[in-house]
Amino acid sequence: MQVHECVSFILLKDHQVLLEKRAKDKEYDPNLIAIPGGHMEHGETQEQALLRELKEELDIVPTNYVHLCSLYHPTGELQLIHYYVITEWTGTIVSLEADEVAWHSLKANPLDIEADKVALAEYRRLSLSLVTL
Repeated sequence: MQVHECVSFILLKDHQVLLEKRAKDKEYDPNLIAIPGGHMEHGETQEQALLRELKEELDIVPTNYVHLCSLYHPTGELQLIHYYVITEWTGTIVSLEADEVAWHSLKANPLDIEADKVALAEYRRLSLSLVTL
């Protein structure tokens, strides 16, 4: 089975995470609440895809980001999603591809995709362990 690589971005602000409601007409995971992201293009690095997708989906440019983890997401295709945590950016967030984007508490969020739930739990686990050091 072919693996399709993707990038997803966990945008954080004031103990909240930005989530999207995917468009009804999306081929994969339509209408679900998810962490925003998109497919990598042929020959693109993860960082290039991250910058391109952020501009295409939210019209922002990250100024502080770090790779969190990579997880498989079996949907209509097998996706390998590379998750990035973004804490600073330039520009004003505008939803250009999703039906809507909204800020949600890190503690209680309505994610529908299992890989996204695991990635956010991993972020919470790591951030808590850094606080206790």
